[in-house]
Amino acid sequence: MSVFSDVELEYLTEQRLGRIATVGPDGQPHVVPTSFRYNAEHDAIDVGGMRMSQTKKLRDVQRSGLASIVIDDVLPPWQPRMIEVRGTASVIPTGGKAFGERFEDTIVRIQPTRIISFGVDSAETHARSV
Repeated sequence: MSVFSDVELEYLTEQRLGRIATVGPDGQPHVVPTSFRYNAEHDAIDVGGMRMSQTKKLRDVQRSGLASIVIDDVLPPWQPRMIEVRGTASVIPTGGKAFGERFEDTIVRIQPTRIISFGVDSAETHARSV
């Protein structure tokens, strides 16, 4: 059984772009757009990139072991939807090729500890620790 609801899982599989947030050694937040995918085997969010091993987000995760990701969109005329996943994060040396051949094999995996969703199954905000 997943920590995500069926509706959240459906939403995650429909989306292609998210924004990952990490914290640098100076305490400053770092937020960048990134590719992601839901990893059913680990019930986690995998984040990939073409030069992942060279990125600040990867260095931040190696140092802190934490990351968050927001996946969002807006349906017309104005129906915002989003899922925020906060959690422990780790650098995984394989799995990036699942994003595409041009992607580096190294990924960041976020294991959810908190999930917040809005507009995915209703106009209400749903937040829970997992």
